[in-house]
Amino acid sequence: MSSISARPASTPVVLPVSKSIVWLVGTALIALAVYYFIGVDQGAVSVFGNDMHIHEFVHDARHFLGFPCH
Repeated sequence: MSSISARPASTPVVLPVSKSIVWLVGTALIALAVYYFIGVDQGAVSVFGNDMHIHEFVHDARHFLGFPCH
């Protein structure tokens, strides 16, 4: 006969509110930066002026996500 071993009960991860706010704000800032560089950064409103390196680097991702750029 087979014996069934009991698994120990899993304990939940408790994250203090102060730490969760820091994680939430940090994640939101990174998400907004990614959104800007993929969706908005081009030409006249570019952070780097007329440098199109970031635009060309994420060019295919822009089209895949539905952002117009031409």
